[in-house]
Amino acid sequence: MFLDNIHHPSEIQSLTANELIELSTELREYIIETILHNGGHFAANLGVIELTTVLLNKFNFNSDRIVWDVGHQSYPYKVLTQRKEELKLIRNTNGISGFPKIEESKFDHFGTGHSSTAISAAMGMAQAAKINNEPNRNFIAVVGDGALTGGMSYEALNNIVNSNLNITIVLNDNQIGIDPNTGALNHHLTNEDYPQIQQWFEWFGLNYNGPINGHNIHELLTAFEKAKTFQGPKIIHIKTIKGKGYQPAEKEQTKYHSTNKYVKIQPDDNPISKKWQDVFGEILVELAAQYPQVVGITPAMPSSCGMQKAMDIFPDRFFDVGISEQHAVTFAAGLATQGKTPIVNIYSTFLQRAYDQIIHDVALQNLPVVFCIDRAGLVGEDGPTHHGAFDISFLNCVPNIEIFAPKNAQELFDNMKYAISAGKPIAIRYPKGSVKSDAWLSKKIDNTEYHFEKTHQTLVISTGIASNFVDTAKTKTSISFDSLHINQIKPIPNLDLLQYSKIITVEDGSIIGGFGQSIKMNHPNFKGSWLHLGIPDQFIPHGNNESLYDLAGYGIDSIVSAIELAQ
Repeated sequence: MFLDNIHHPSEIQSLTANELIELSTELREYIIETILHNGGHFAANLGVIELTTVLLNKFNFNSDRIVWDVGHQSYPYKVLTQRKEELKLIRNTNGISGFPKIEESKFDHFGTGHSSTAISAAMGMAQAAKINNEPNRNFIAVVGDGALTGGMSYEALNNIVNSNLNITIVLNDNQIGIDPNTGALNHHLTNEDYPQIQQWFEWFGLNYNGPINGHNIHELLTAFEKAKTFQGPKIIHIKTIKGKGYQPAEKEQTKYHSTNKYVKIQPDDNPISKKWQDVFGEILVELAAQYPQVVGITPAMPSSCGMQKAMDIFPDRFFDVGISEQHAVTFAAGLATQGKTPIVNIYSTFLQRAYDQIIHDVALQNLPVVFCIDRAGLVGEDGPTHHGAFDISFLNCVPNIEIFAPKNAQELFDNMKYAISAGKPIAIRYPKGSVKSDAWLSKKIDNTEYHFEKTHQTLVISTGIASNFVDTAKTKTSISFDSLHINQIKPIPNLDLLQYSKIITVEDGSIIGGFGQSIKMNHPNFKGSWLHLGIPDQFIPHGNNESLYDLAGYGIDSIVSAIELAQ
């Protein structure tokens, strides 16, 4: 058993090709067994088993450096760099991260999680080595063909020509990210136009080698040995199969991108609640059927964001533009100038990448673009690279945008229907997970008037999913308090608060610049005290969301404690 006897990655450097094949077999079996039982990113890791063992055989990552683009395919690397047992708790509270993380291991040389950053980071490292006159150090960027479509990758490639940096780009060509790839590069890779592909990379100043069978140890060894003898930027193009070695994952690559933790339980008589993105998808199809001016854009997330059904029914109106958040927003702005109502469906964390386009191309021109922001707030096991902590704060300060945070499916429907006819930029944020009430009807709830009982000294004002936390908190304390759920959080409504002595605000987002501070700023004449519960001025780690809510200070128990301390 080779795997059990690997205690330091340097031990892999002495293995023969046949021993690397055996190690790869054992490693694949370990990943399959461990991740199917404990949950985590799955199929992408099975596609880079052989690549990982060969990289650790040919390079010394005490001095050489590697950057895994996105990083969800780094599990085999973690196992072989002294984290084999820790894999059993990956993405769990207090367990290791599902992505490379500098503070986790000296072998994680750059933290990733978002796409298309690896080439730039590796170039920076290589440039520093060049300045320090360290010509024998190697710098590797492992980039999927999906990540290579992102704008940062092109910017880095454009900057690499004539650099003479000792960087090796590994193009992991498997034709899929979470969903199948799109665009011109994918077209040429799928059609195997290899002479044109080689010419294209060489045009950027890269020495090209490929395509190579990414599951053939002998071919990989030859390619990387050759790469080590060549000083300067180069690219090794490998062909792999996402989910390799586990037939269900090979056949259903999107489904097996990530797996949940296996729990052996008896079926519940109650049907499983729908996820927010699924309810969004249902509402989107209905509204698209009613309003022909509605179009949709998602940057490489049609299945996980819920737009896939609309794309299937209205293929000429709904678009997957690939990993291109900036393009997605300005593409939507262009559509809006021509009488269309574009809905940009995107994770909160990825919307950060298009901030300039939101301000300059949409808000400044007051164009009717609707941002349906999925995974707003904490997202659990994916951790700080994916938490949607900042969208309220960074949108709050942008003129012309209205912001909504529904707490259930009915409000999501109302917000989306309003947004289609509003004629201005609208942002609708909703969380990861199941909807507490997934029923929605074709009716309009007035979100501009707020009537609430004023019978106690303490008022809790909340928005979005945090309002559900407040509802539950009421059942867990004997202390009575008034509560108010606010769906439309920008512009902030004017409220009659003068009778209260204490106001507590609760939100699933950053406190700084967030919902609670906006309420306070909008009511300068309030003489009582304020307490803002939400995400504090720190990055929240990965783990189970329920535990993270209380870790951040706005979970149900935290709300109860705040109420009791207010008395």
